[in-house]
Parts: sequence; C-alpha cells; structure tokens
Amino acid sequence: MKISIASDHGGFKYKEEIKKHLISKGYQVIDEGTNSLDSCNYAEFALKAAEDVANKRADFGVLVCSSGEGVAIAANKVKGVRCGIGYNDTVSKLLRGHNDANMIAFGALYMDLEDVIRRVDIFLDSSFEGGRHQKRVDTIQDYENC
Repeated sequence: MKISIASDHGGFKYKEEIKKHLISKGYQVIDEGTNSLDSCNYAEFALKAAEDVANKRADFGVLVCSSGEGVAIAANKVKGVRCGIGYNDTVSKLLRGHNDANMIAFGALYMDLEDVIRRVDIFLDSSFEGGRHQKRVDTIQDYENC
C-alpha cells in the first residue's frame, strides 16, 4: 500500500517520524515535502499529497501542519479527496468507517506524536462500513461531480 505524506514547517518533525513508522510497517511512502523547518506554504504540499491520492498514485494520505486545519482544507479542494482531522482515536476510525476518508490530517502543536502515530495506524487499519453511510458519501461525490 502506498501512502502520500506531506507537511508544512510546523508539522515537519512529526511528518518525518510518521514516515519512519510507516516504512517500518512495510508501507511505501511518497514524501511530498516540506523537507525542512523553513517557513513554507502549507497548501502547496497538502495539494501535492491530495493529488497523489486523487490520481491513485497513493492509496491514502497523511498531512501534518501546526493545527491540522489548513492542510485538511487544502486537501479537500481536490476532487475525490475526503480528509478529516484525526483529533482522537474514535474519530480516526470513523473517518474511514463512516466517511470513507482517504486522507487524515493532524495538528502537531495540539497532539502528542505517539497519539498521532497510533491514530495513523487506526485510520489505515479501518475500513469503510458502507450501508447507511454509502448514501452520504454518494451525496458528497454527486455534488462534487456537478
């Protein structure tokens, strides 16, 4: 499975640790940057990872910035991407189970690294439940395709 990962300068350290973790678990990782702590434009990197997911170069995406908000907003502008913030374990599971999300975002300033890594695993190990949730995802996709 391929995972596209990206961050801005505020999420760079977490991105590097998440990347190591994913590689150690056998995932292929596409690192879309940033590659330093230098101030940068979060949207540029989030959009690259979101394009990887939308264009099927990656199965899922993981994003990190200071709050998680900016990268999630940027990613959700890409057609075919559903990204939410994994602010706790339950939500990280529900993003997949109820929303069929294909990307997850985190805020490095407001989450501990060990929690983020656990939530990445929860997200990637979860599956879309379909059923009553499929209609909701279909509504979003129908709107997106207008």
